Amino acid sequence: MTFSHAPQALVPHPVPVSVDPDKCIADKGCTVCVDVCPLDVLAIDLSKGTAYMKFDECWYCMPCEKDCPTGAVRVDIPYLLR
Repeated sequence: MTFSHAPQALVPHPVPVSVDPDKCIADKGCTVCVDVCPLDVLAIDLSKGTAYMKFDECWYCMPCEKDCPTGAVRVDIPYLLR
């Protein structure tokens, strides 16, 4: 049996929550996205001064995106959940 594509586990998938480092103000002390996430999947990377998704367990509940004061957070909702 041959496969024409890579096994699912080897195909890179983007995480649901992305943060624009140019807009993120975590380096100025902002932690809004981390504070509003009910699953605690976001964190602040102190070395970069930006937020990031530390666990891919998003419920797509959206407070991180809606409450971000600079619009740096984007939640990519899968097509089948829209």
